[in-house]
Amino acid sequence: MRAVIMDAPGEITVAEREDPRIVEPTDAVIRLTATCICGSDLWPYRGVEPADHSPMGHEYVGVVEEVGASVTTVKPGDFVVGSFVISCGKCEICVSGYPSKCIHAEFVAGIGTQSEKARIPLADGTLVTTPGLPDDSLIPSLLAASDVLGTGWFAADAAQVGPGKTVAVVGDGAVGLMGVLAAQQMGAERIIAMSRHADRQALAREYGATDIVTERGAEGAARIKELTGGLGAHSVIEAVGTEESMLQAIHSTRGGGHIGFVGVAHEGVQLPLDQLFFAGVHLHGGPAPVRRYLPELIQKIWDREIDPGKVFDLTLPLDQAAEGYAAMHERRAIKVMLTL
Repeated sequence: MRAVIMDAPGEITVAEREDPRIVEPTDAVIRLTATCICGSDLWPYRGVEPADHSPMGHEYVGVVEEVGASVTTVKPGDFVVGSFVISCGKCEICVSGYPSKCIHAEFVAGIGTQSEKARIPLADGTLVTTPGLPDDSLIPSLLAASDVLGTGWFAADAAQVGPGKTVAVVGDGAVGLMGVLAAQQMGAERIIAMSRHADRQALAREYGATDIVTERGAEGAARIKELTGGLGAHSVIEAVGTEESMLQAIHSTRGGGHIGFVGVAHEGVQLPLDQLFFAGVHLHGGPAPVRRYLPELIQKIWDREIDPGKVFDLTLPLDQAAEGYAAMHERRAIKVMLTL
């Protein structure tokens, strides 16, 4: 099968890999309909993380081709959406609502789903079927549910977004934009998107942002305070993962407010505990438990209540993955969908 390989930072090829097969009775093999490039894929592309002939990709939708003998919830021919974290769905942590911290958790990035097919372990706990075979127009939105939509949704949930609240969103990438969408769906009264890019500002407005703040860092936090009568936002979504973005989120939150943080931090990023201590805010985040939200999100997409697929502003065939990486790296695209 064809698959995207990162040979080294900045070097993307589409090469042949061995077709996946059932290894464990809990496995499923799916033929992908679409996959995509994530902002987190840019970390190794930029040399922040190691890359040495690494299979790429962790977002995926497609049709089940084969299942192991123990799989009961999906069958060949089903169209499925899967989380970017493998989970059993049965352990105490999964049952408590945190499948991304399952005792058997495995990141799908290690499998590589920028490919024609993929073996998904623990299929019953990881994959969710759609109500039927989706119309082609729904594919982008279903693909978004695999990671960025579910991650933005978790960030809003962790930030305790709700009716009557003011929400600030730090980060205007795909996850931040999905956080805006989630905040609107959860009934936020005011949604402040922090962005300097006209195309992303426009999409944020479309998803429900009521205000745009272009300032960053301390200036950005000061602007949020100014817009909220000196108090700060009730809820803040942090979707970047740098020290600056976390401090911006902390200082944008009112005392007693909530921060949902889903930006992936990397080595060297530090958080001054004195500033966190004296901020007096709630902080909750980490790898999003996307599998928890998939049934609800799939239904909303199926019923056309939400259209997260608009976050894909560039679609390319799998063979042009290198151009997709370059476009996202150069900020010529928010998020790139790869078709098969």
